[in-house]
Amino acid sequence: MRNVERVTSVKSQLLDIYMSMEVAEHQHRSRSAAQRNLRARRGIELHQEFKQLERDIADLVDDEKH
Repeated sequence: MRNVERVTSVKSQLLDIYMSMEVAEHQHRSRSAAQRNLRARRGIELHQEFKQLERDIADLVDDEKH
């Protein structure tokens, strides 16, 4: 009976280790995805800011011509 308890304990510990590794991997993937999304969002914002600056500069040039 003692061996069965030991085997059961080892199995339980292995399962706990495996589950901890899965949780850690999931957290890592979630953080990576969040960082990618933030970089993409910031890239879109920068693109929009540059387009707005181009329009503002074009308006200034047009105002100077008149």
